[in-house]
Amino acid sequence: MKNLILFTSLLFSLACQQTKDSTNTYYKEQHRPQFHFTPEKGWMNDPNGLVYYDGEYHLFYQHYPDSTVWGPMHWGHAISKDLVSWEHFPIALYPDSLGYIFSGSIVVDENNTTGFKTGEEKPLVAIFTYHDMVKEKAGRKDRESQGIAYSLDKGRTWLKYEKNPVIPNKGDADFRDPKVFWHEATKNWIMPLAVGKKLEIFTSPNLKNWQKASEFGLKESVNDGVWECPDLISFKTEDDTEKWVLIQNIGRGAVNGGSGTQYFVGNFDGKTFTNDNSPEIKLWVDYGADNYAGVSWFNAPNSERIYIGWMSNWDDYANLVPTSTWRSGMTVPRKLSLNKTPEGYRLVQMPVKQLESLRISSLNIPKQKIKNTLRIDNKSVLNELDLTFDLTSSTATELGFILSNSKNEKLIVGLDKVSKQIFIDRTNAGKSDFSSKFAKKHAAPFTDDKVLTIKALVDMASIEVFVNGGKIALTDLFFPTEDYTKIELYSKGGNAELTSGTLYPLKSVWAKK
Repeated sequence: MKNLILFTSLLFSLACQQTKDSTNTYYKEQHRPQFHFTPEKGWMNDPNGLVYYDGEYHLFYQHYPDSTVWGPMHWGHAISKDLVSWEHFPIALYPDSLGYIFSGSIVVDENNTTGFKTGEEKPLVAIFTYHDMVKEKAGRKDRESQGIAYSLDKGRTWLKYEKNPVIPNKGDADFRDPKVFWHEATKNWIMPLAVGKKLEIFTSPNLKNWQKASEFGLKESVNDGVWECPDLISFKTEDDTEKWVLIQNIGRGAVNGGSGTQYFVGNFDGKTFTNDNSPEIKLWVDYGADNYAGVSWFNAPNSERIYIGWMSNWDDYANLVPTSTWRSGMTVPRKLSLNKTPEGYRLVQMPVKQLESLRISSLNIPKQKIKNTLRIDNKSVLNELDLTFDLTSSTATELGFILSNSKNEKLIVGLDKVSKQIFIDRTNAGKSDFSSKFAKKHAAPFTDDKVLTIKALVDMASIEVFVNGGKIALTDLFFPTEDYTKIELYSKGGNAELTSGTLYPLKSVWAKK
């Protein structure tokens, strides 16, 4: 009888496994991104520890594995060889007696300045913020400090430094998010650190002993919310000038509401950053509502500046969006460059070329005049759309494209030639009852009057738009009750002159192997 029970149990187990395999739901939940990075389960926010080493791009991230809302922060971990397909790895850093593991960065210690090296592999050193919840609940301001950990096996396992914290807190309530890099001219490690509504810059010869060198930002640009997740990056310009860009995320007060990312262009001498522009000039990395906490990869091949952001809005609704077993995704990786304009140097960003490997086929949209609407023969929910409009011969006051479904839910991407704005309108895009701040139109100033080019990446619940070669970027989430299956080009108030267009259906990167 006992053997019969065991045999029956085994058959039941096998049947359940077969049912699970035949109805595989891995990465198939409603609204689950198919070519953006998301955790397998649980909560995710800021990208952390972006580092390239020995042919691998590492993506660490703020992670709470036990819930889909923010909680005790860990560092999740994934690895890619091409910035397109990602492999999940075990959690890298867990909270300990010093606190939760908040945001930070990873460097390759090429010269073994730390002395951590014991074998052939170069040390990977993580620099991160400890957040002590006991101190926070007690009302103490000295709740955040900076710690380090290191890996000697290509980032697979991590050891925390026994003398943490390497920078204790002296009384600042918000003292976090170190983004460290090596400054060859001064032979020092440099740590930009967000402190309240300003930036502090520290220097160190060995990642263990740090000295404060300067401050920046109390009277610069937007200070409505605390500053977070800084990134100080050098660029070689077209005229071979070295310029520095400070990417600075802000928790509140962004151009289109809630959290967002501003940037400054200037110079850095190893200790002090100076802004080329006057303090009232506001420069934004992204004009959508859903690109926050973005930073760049350390040690990317060919010295490329590759950036990725958290695709949500911390201040407005990040904990509320209607997903199920997971919450939040990342933007696609973007290549950053710096262009000289009449107004000064400005950031330009485009999706990395590797994403073109996702294209399944291509559909050419011939040159033509568009009056009212033009339906595109679309057979995919995942799409890359490239459009070029001649504005000199377009008489329309508004033109662009519309994603929609059978329930008349729609997302509109357009150019308003009267107000001179490029926009994403998600006021009727689907679910929005989770937040009164969600169903809105987000716009960016658009001053070009001759040509409009749009590259749009459309996933299950997000769109990233790159305008005129990446001079403008807008990133927005949307949550339709059923998938968008229809794409239409449109014009209002006249004709739109389409010069060229291509639609690329895209494949998922999350097929279960």
